[in-house]
Amino acid sequence: MEFFNPVVISIAVMIVLCLLKFNVFLSIIVAAIVAGIFSGMSLSDTMTTLVGGMGGNAETALSYILLGALAVAVSKTGLASILAKKISQVVKNKKITLILLIAFISCFSQNLIPVHIAFIPILIPSLLSLMNKLKIDRRAVACALTFGLKTPYIAIPVGFGLIFQNIIRDQMIANGIDATTNMVTGVMWIPAIGMILGLLVAVFITYRKPRDYKDMKIEGLEENQIDEKMTTKHWCALLGAITAFVVQILTGSLPLGGLCAIIVLFVTKAIKFSEIDELVDGGIKMMGLIAFIMLVAAGYASVLRETGEVETLVASVSGIVGNSKFIGALIMLLVGLLVTMGIGSSFGTLPIIAAIYCPLGLSLGFSIQAIILLIGVAGALGDAGSPASDSTLGPTAGLNVDKQHDHIWDTCVPTFLHYNIPLFIFGLIGAVIL
Repeated sequence: MEFFNPVVISIAVMIVLCLLKFNVFLSIIVAAIVAGIFSGMSLSDTMTTLVGGMGGNAETALSYILLGALAVAVSKTGLASILAKKISQVVKNKKITLILLIAFISCFSQNLIPVHIAFIPILIPSLLSLMNKLKIDRRAVACALTFGLKTPYIAIPVGFGLIFQNIIRDQMIANGIDATTNMVTGVMWIPAIGMILGLLVAVFITYRKPRDYKDMKIEGLEENQIDEKMTTKHWCALLGAITAFVVQILTGSLPLGGLCAIIVLFVTKAIKFSEIDELVDGGIKMMGLIAFIMLVAAGYASVLRETGEVETLVASVSGIVGNSKFIGALIMLLVGLLVTMGIGSSFGTLPIIAAIYCPLGLSLGFSIQAIILLIGVAGALGDAGSPASDSTLGPTAGLNVDKQHDHIWDTCVPTFLHYNIPLFIFGLIGAVIL
């Protein structure tokens, strides 16, 4: 592998800066500049590409802001507090039950009700008080959320999972390998086992000990003195949430769903028209930084692609693996990890790596099933643990509303260790055995 490849250097710079607690937003910008300069691009061209590429995540960023406003609105009606109380009654003092319940709910966000990260700013902030009471280590909750955001699309061919597996199928066909969705589904359960083990280790071993957090007032999410019974206002808030889901499913637009939900809350008078500025301000305060990180992350990915060095990095794999299946699989997974850590998108990584992994896998004698596994795992690696991935930014957005949860050390590092390591191991063993 080319360790002096601009992509490798850039991603290393980003990771080191983030681990040193340098601002994530600025770390990504610096990493983008490093990638551009080391690849021969001028500083001006690098910044132009960075800014021009930010539109790639514009819809996601807008979704975060509108969902933040919706979360504030729902909180003001008291519906989120009722939901938190109901969950509290179910889990009682069983903190592990709460963490696993959050993982379970998170899984549904990828298939049964495919809203992705939309539920996090609405549900999680209202549960922080309960988590504090139970002294739950929020790193375990971050792992639970990331598990639910990632495992279903890897293994289950429904919702986002069907999209992911169809991309693998289509890219393999485009590169000369006749694959079907059933073939993809037939092997992607292997890395899912690794994800399950990672979750269990995080919940039952690594982060089982109590951790103290202060009960702090969350701006925009006031604790309302409410009756546990559902009132008209609460039903209107629930209607708004359902509207967000239905509109997103019908139109494919999460921002439009969030906007329509807010409109429903105003029309039904669950929220006063005079409170609109407060809602938007609250949404920006809650989700603004995450939204801007998503924007600059898209620009960074654009710079990495524009350098042309991602393809060079992937192609360099073929020059060093020789005829060893084990070494070939090892290097292929490492490159996938690097690329996804930088780009922050498993779905966006697949077309890049499939172009070289298909012919390389055939030349090394891998079976079609093994090549599917390598492409799928290489694409998924890095999604957990990447500072620029919505699989980590989403959990942080919910857990850090009271400023007591660090994006890098409390979300990225735990999810990297508990998911990328087992994914790597199961992907490597599976590729050699299949």
